[in-house]
Order: sequence, then structure tokens, then C-alpha cells
Amino acid sequence: MTYYIAKTVTKTYEEALDAVTEALKGEGFGVLTEIDVRETLKKKLDVDFPKYKILGACNPPL
Repeated sequence: MTYYIAKTVTKTYEEALDAVTEALKGEGFGVLTEIDVRETLKKKLDVDFPKYKILGACNPPL
């Protein structure tokens, strides 16, 4: 099964990451964890992968 959500943006990777983090903050979320998938795959498996981060966002009152 293949599933995903995609959105094309005109920002750089870093600008998009900052914009998402700020948007989450504006909605009361904090980013507790960041997993750099590219770095992890390179370190553990010596695999090249595009820039990819998983943000662990949390909003305790929610």
C-alpha cells in the first residue's frame, strides 16, 4: 500500500522547515524531536537520501 501527502512549495528546504516550525508554534505546538532521516541513513547504512526530517510536534493541552 502506498500513501502520502505531498505539497510543492517555492521555498528552499531550510525556509520550508522554518515556516513549518513557526506555523506549529503559532498553533500552540512545540517541536520536541527532529529526526534527520538523510543523516541517519547515511550514518547507519551508507545510503544517500534526499533531505528529509521528521518533526515530533506536541501540544499537551490538545
